[in-house]
Amino acid sequence: MQSPDLISISFSAFLIVFFILSSLAVVMQLIIRLFPAKEMDDDLTIYSAIASVHSTLYPGKKITKIEEIK
Repeated sequence: MQSPDLISISFSAFLIVFFILSSLAVVMQLIIRLFPAKEMDDDLTIYSAIASVHSTLYPGKKITKIEEIK
C-alpha cells in the first residue's frame, strides 16, 4: 500500500476547507436575507454616551439640551 504524498493531502485539505467556508458563506447570506437587521435609532446611543461621560466628568449636573453644531 502506498502512502499519499504531501501535495495530494494538502490539495484535498484545501478543497475541503474551501467547500466548508463557501457553504457557510451561503448559509450566512440566506440568514441575512431571511432575518434583516432592524434600523436602530443611533441618536439614543449617542445621547446615552454623552450623558454617561457628562455625569462622570460633572457629577451632580444635569443635561438640559443637546444640539448638533452645523
